[in-house]
Amino acid sequence: MRLRPSGYLNYCDGRTSGEATARLAANRKDRSEKLIARLARRVRTSRDGRLSVVFHRMAILVKIWTDPTQEIDIMPEKKTIERAKRDKREGKSASTQAGEFVKETIDHIREGKHGARSTKQAIAIGLSKARRAGVDLPPPKKGKTSEKTRRSAQTAYRAGHSAKKNHSRHGEVNPRRSRAVTKALQREGNEAASTESLSRQTTRQAHRRTSVERSTSAKKGARTRMAHQTPAERRAIGRKAARTRKAHRAART
Repeated sequence: MRLRPSGYLNYCDGRTSGEATARLAANRKDRSEKLIARLARRVRTSRDGRLSVVFHRMAILVKIWTDPTQEIDIMPEKKTIERAKRDKREGKSASTQAGEFVKETIDHIREGKHGARSTKQAIAIGLSKARRAGVDLPPPKKGKTSEKTRRSAQTAYRAGHSAKKNHSRHGEVNPRRSRAVTKALQREGNEAASTESLSRQTTRQAHRRTSVERSTSAKKGARTRMAHQTPAERRAIGRKAARTRKAHRAART
């Protein structure tokens, strides 16, 4: 029969003491410090970007192994919420505000904090964060996506908006479920956040929209930007565009 090491923790049911946690962390720390330092050196010296991400992710997992109480936080960061609020003040759409949370998720995957099964899942995680943070991004309508995805979006939207009005059950976080989600994402890879995957996803989504829809969306974005730009900023943007066109003409000739 295999014996459990001293200070073994059962993380699933939480039946552990603080002393056991500290003892296990101390036993693991000595063996892991050298490994963390070695991985950190490889992150700094690696010329391959993908290998650098792999080494960084391995170092994070070693830190979690060293300290059993540590969890990777997949909740939105304060600076992301501030950027979304700034977008709202500038009159930008809810989808633009939600884009800040999607960007944060992509950055976390690239840093190795967690992974995602696909680019669609990475975007869905960001949109869920946005809805739970209170962004007024309504769930997709019937027929636009699967019923499971639509129900999940409804739950996130309800959680973000009911929590502001009263402390209902939708505003509470289940720690056991949060740990399970974190561990599941840590098992996934980081290919979903690569430039190629994002490019393929963007192209597929663009093909689903008509040229009129794309044009209308671009014009609306231009009007929103101009409404919050000073005359000096617009002149600077115009000069930069003129320089870019001139450089492209020179390159063609």
